[in-house]
Amino acid sequence: MFMFDKPILQIKNLSKQYGEGCSYCQQEDAKLERNFCPVCKTVYACKNISIDLHRGEILGIVGESGSGKSTLMKCLYFDEEITTGEGYLTDYFNGKENIFTQSGQQKRFIRNSLLGMVYQNPMLGLKMDFSSISNIAEKQIAAGNRNVEQMVDRSNELLDKVNISIKRSKEPPKNFSGGMQQRVQIAKALSSNPPILLLDEVTTGLDLSVQAAVLDLIKTIQRVMQISMIVVSHDLAVIRMLADRTVVMLNGQIIEEGLTDQILEDPQHAYTQQLVYSLL
Repeated sequence: MFMFDKPILQIKNLSKQYGEGCSYCQQEDAKLERNFCPVCKTVYACKNISIDLHRGEILGIVGESGSGKSTLMKCLYFDEEITTGEGYLTDYFNGKENIFTQSGQQKRFIRNSLLGMVYQNPMLGLKMDFSSISNIAEKQIAAGNRNVEQMVDRSNELLDKVNISIKRSKEPPKNFSGGMQQRVQIAKALSSNPPILLLDEVTTGLDLSVQAAVLDLIKTIQRVMQISMIVVSHDLAVIRMLADRTVVMLNGQIIEEGLTDQILEDPQHAYTQQLVYSLL
């Protein structure tokens, strides 16, 4: 149903390179070593990435380590500056302003109010020595909330939603297991009611039973809150469980995209075929 709506997020021709580039690698038919220029050593982490995300949809991005998917997420959350490209959010000036050309202040507003991020490494998303409730309140303060009672209530509500006992709300995340830390991150990301949640390899390094619990939580949140998500993983089993549509990345570029069932049942690109068959 969401496929016919105007996308909540549109990314057009996003590129991120590390290095200046040279006359060799900037040729249309340049032969790079994966996404690396052998002449000037420039790395093309993302090259002409275009994606649409619809309201209430989970978009999966899958690819091996170094394919550019985590760099893309960092660019979307303004952790990294893009090299070129455009991005439009329906909930920001009705999708008429390129989010990547906005001022630092406006980018902070978008990041704090319209996006939520869950990092692979919880240390990037949480202050490990602060209490869990303080971590969640921090996002609300950044989004402009100054009502302490309201923030405490919201933080406790979210901890309950991610199955962490209120009794442990004053404990710092460093006391928690990896799975619990990810759940605190999810609660923090949701605390300002963003329409879009970005999840970067959130189950990597977790035990299988813990992975299953985190994935089930993500699916429940999406169903109940109708929040749009971009889920990045190198694990096609994670994408199979979560994603409505899937984008496959290799060497900084999109090589295949479509409905997740279609990608899994009839992969067209040789790399996607290899990924799918390794899952069987």
